[in-house]
Amino acid sequence: MNAKILKRLLNIYPPYIGAGIHVDRISEDYRDVIVSMKLRWYNRNYVGTHFGGSLASMTDPFFMLMLMNILGKEYVVWDQAARIQFIRPGRGRVVATFHLGQDQIDEIVAQTRDGAVFRPEYEVEILDEEGEAVARVTKQEYIRKKVRK
Repeated sequence: MNAKILKRLLNIYPPYIGAGIHVDRISEDYRDVIVSMKLRWYNRNYVGTHFGGSLASMTDPFFMLMLMNILGKEYVVWDQAARIQFIRPGRGRVVATFHLGQDQIDEIVAQTRDGAVFRPEYEVEILDEEGEAVARVTKQEYIRKKVRK
């Protein structure tokens, strides 16, 4: 799918609208994605900071979507697990920047060459407006090259 179209679709996706999540950028090669969320009355928690579930949702499908579009239809890719570590209260606008380098793509291709399952972990930090980490999220992906019969 064209990156610009996917960005538009994600920005009208009801769960993201409801959480106040906005996809700011998807590079044409799907190697970089930037997602942000402003603190609003509807995504605050009891103490007036970003709701943890919304912070987790900011990171939910992006490594999977990036890999699906980079690797193509020859691969099965899905989010298998996630961990989130809350570091400090999030206030104001927060941003998550996702990046996949060529070395990571090369490793996937090598590890899955014979149809083997590969479960890499990728980390993304959610930063506040001062560039300080609010949360650290680790995503584990399930990746397998489809076996032709």
